[in-house]
Amino acid sequence: MKITKWKEVEVAPNPHRVDARKIYDTDNAQVVHITLKPGEKLRRHITPVDVIFYVLEGRGIVEVGDEKQEVGPDILVDSPAKIPHCWYNEGNKLLRFLVIKVPRPTETTRLL
Repeated sequence: MKITKWKEVEVAPNPHRVDARKIYDTDNAQVVHITLKPGEKLRRHITPVDVIFYVLEGRGIVEVGDEKQEVGPDILVDSPAKIPHCWYNEGNKLLRFLVIKVPRPTETTRLL
């Protein structure tokens, strides 16, 4: 059994300049733990594979394609491959969520 504590994983450099940590990375899937401080956002981008977001803490605005909605803890959001998406933390508390990529991408994410 392998156990990973997200706080012990190094922050990965990323074009969004936010706290993003790869907590699971295999040939089949990838899981990234993201923390957005108040006022931070993930820039609009396209991921080449299906993405599932799961909100752990806080509230934020998620945009997938032309849809935009505020979501909070214990909400799962489906973002199909190659559809533009982004996140905003417009609140005054931390927003933490998991990004689950299936299958593990072999192409890079494209910023818009």
